[in-house]
Amino acid sequence: MTITFFRGAVAAVTIGLAGSAALAESHTGFTPENPECIAPANPGGGWDFTCRQVGKSLQDAGLLDQTMQVVNLAGGGGGVAFSEVVTKRPDDDDLIVAASAATATRLAQGAYPGNTMDQVRWLASIGADYGVIAVAADSEVETLPDLLDRIKSDPTAVSIAGGSAVGGWDHLKVLIAASAYGIEDVRSVKYIAFDGGGEAVTQLLAGSVQAFTGDISEAKGFVDSGDIKVIAVLAPERLDGEFAEMPTAREQGVDAIGANWRGFYAPGGMSDAAYEGWVGKISDLYASDAWKTVMENNGLAPLDLQGAAFEQFVADSVAQIQEISKEIGIIQ
Repeated sequence: MTITFFRGAVAAVTIGLAGSAALAESHTGFTPENPECIAPANPGGGWDFTCRQVGKSLQDAGLLDQTMQVVNLAGGGGGVAFSEVVTKRPDDDDLIVAASAATATRLAQGAYPGNTMDQVRWLASIGADYGVIAVAADSEVETLPDLLDRIKSDPTAVSIAGGSAVGGWDHLKVLIAASAYGIEDVRSVKYIAFDGGGEAVTQLLAGSVQAFTGDISEAKGFVDSGDIKVIAVLAPERLDGEFAEMPTAREQGVDAIGANWRGFYAPGGMSDAAYEGWVGKISDLYASDAWKTVMENNGLAPLDLQGAAFEQFVADSVAQIQEISKEIGIIQ
């Protein structure tokens, strides 16, 4: 069985182009007084990367005239940050929050108690980040089938760490691969949740777990340092450039694909002027040559959606994840 997340992610790039141009042209001149980005996890993970890289790039491009403060607010798979924004900072025009497929997953599964996606305003995407499964550099495991065979033989002997909660996006990536490989009871796969990919990799290097599931952007630094090796990228074909040496799951006979979109939401009561200003800034950044270089260096695939088009994309993602979560028994 093939379970594919965000099947139309790359194709959806064109959905918002006309609207993106209109928004970019209608900049209100809004300038945040104290720009802030909340990364809903500990340092080192994908949300942290999203805030820090976009904040730096916005300032380098002259789209922000001061440094964006990055606040790490971990807990509840992003739920602590979501609740903070909804209940305590509902009309903060200076605030944006990193989001991803993990955010949509938690919302789809009702994991943010009392919260729904329409309580915030969805700004824009900055690209799509393919999932990876990795092991420590000195692990005897060399391929994805090798890892999955060990799970088949004794599910209790293999623990896999990820930066999202049980039932979250990182967990689902492992279940996608296990299901595609013919593991009938995917709930037997032993997954351990941590607050962010950085903490999950730390546990892998400490020997507490045997594998790591995350996204290519958060794994890249650990690959470059020689700490981990990627045994599968959940992409339809090999990526370009320095990622070309990493094998896909599909070429190893495991028909599993997973693209994690990355983007931002803002407080639900943010003013229209601030909303359009932030959307315009992110849109301008995405269109720049500098951001294309960032995407290439970090393995991000194109996903160019802003404003209403991005909000519709998130809504569709939430609905799709609900359907798949029911299919594999995560929710009823």
